[in-house]
Amino acid sequence: MIEARNITRTYTGRGAFTGTRTVHALRGVDFTLPKGGAVSFIGESGCGKTTLGKILTGLDTFDGGSLVIDGTDVSTLPAARRAPYFRRIQMIHQDPYSALNPTRDIGQILGDPLRMRARETGAGRSQQRERAAELLELVGLRPGGVLGKYPHQLSGGQRQRVVIARALTVDPEALVADESVSMIDVSMRLGILALLRDLRERLGISLLFITHDVATARYLGDGGELHVIYRGQVIERGPTDQVVQQPVHPYTQCLLSAVPVLRGLEEPGPERLVPLAALDERVPTPGCLFAPRCPFATPECTAAQPGLTVLTPGEEHRHACLHPQARRVVATEAPAAH
Repeated sequence: MIEARNITRTYTGRGAFTGTRTVHALRGVDFTLPKGGAVSFIGESGCGKTTLGKILTGLDTFDGGSLVIDGTDVSTLPAARRAPYFRRIQMIHQDPYSALNPTRDIGQILGDPLRMRARETGAGRSQQRERAAELLELVGLRPGGVLGKYPHQLSGGQRQRVVIARALTVDPEALVADESVSMIDVSMRLGILALLRDLRERLGISLLFITHDVATARYLGDGGELHVIYRGQVIERGPTDQVVQQPVHPYTQCLLSAVPVLRGLEEPGPERLVPLAALDERVPTPGCLFAPRCPFATPECTAAQPGLTVLTPGEEHRHACLHPQARRVVATEAPAAH
């Protein structure tokens, strides 16, 4: 469905007191999202994962690389001809509160894209209303109790389901879920995650999930690939379960060790992240991007930036570390085993 190769994105701005500032949001990101498949991107805030989601849905542009959607390289097309391809990929925004127009009821919110779709399908108003009710039922809502209401009259979970229903109005082939449960009450999160997983299985929709939560990435990315991204660069990727159970890169190990579970990584060593103030992106980091924070960095690490490689020839699990050792770094005190 989607094939991205060496996608780069750089932002340049000038402040009154900071001068010119260049931020490398994405540094040569590669991934393939098959039809009906799942790919998860996980990383801390500011690592570039949301920028990638915006690029895939046409909300942002990219500086270099190629983006192929259904066999067509959209990076070679003029901007006016890209819209039909990006429409096949819809985003589920992080904040259901700001994603919906508060001055329009749910029927109007769903009706706008359905009317645009009707120009191609020829569907009449009655068919559009039936389709809106069908979509609400598909996402687990009762049409009679929702269509006439405004967003502020719904719960957070209901609003997020409406956001998903709106994304489905144009019959997309892929969904980009950007932290889609981070602003929902904990009691509602599992229902939204189960809904996304069900849509993937029932409708064959491809799913790209953006998150900082290992557990949700593992749940939605079952059978797919997990990409760990740091400062715009993918530093580890592979089958989801394999990356979670056998992390290689120190940064991936830090993310996993911070998960509040009853049993953490087995026998974690005493190594901790190097204390570091906020990184200044205006100053280039030679070599490995993680070296300033890594307790195992050597002069070799700061001399050259490692590319993705494998521990064992032929396997899909890849990492970008010059000195790979399994389970050696923790971000916090590991919880006791029970």
